[in-house]
Amino acid sequence: MKSSLFLSVLMMAVALFSGCSTPDARIKRSPEVFASLTPEQQALVKEGKVAIGFSEDAVLLAVGEPSRKWSRTEAAGVSELWSYTTWENGYGHPLYQGFYHRYYAPSAFYYSDFPARREHEYFKVVFKDGRVVAIEQDSR
Repeated sequence: MKSSLFLSVLMMAVALFSGCSTPDARIKRSPEVFASLTPEQQALVKEGKVAIGFSEDAVLLAVGEPSRKWSRTEAAGVSELWSYTTWENGYGHPLYQGFYHRYYAPSAFYYSDFPARREHEYFKVVFKDGRVVAIEQDSR
């Protein structure tokens, strides 16, 4: 009885976390932001893609929260860089990814079981004045 209750709770938690990571789930949470986008932008967001000119809100809908945010100061001004990372084992196979692992996942599970893990930055978005001006993607 206790094991079936535990299994049910575990399955609900998995469903919750996996549902949060899709563009459709993010669109459902912010329909007003999605409605404000052009039809071309809406199509890209549904595919989980980002384009030059996207607002920060549009990027959040398409790919979710970044793993890290950086501020870059240059002669041309200040820009903000959003970095998306995944964690891999020693052989390059993905272990986990996403913003939510920093707050919701038990760190003992993620850190103690994978001593040879390494961080892999696979996607970057650069903003200037709140709009995407550059996109970098891992080509592997």
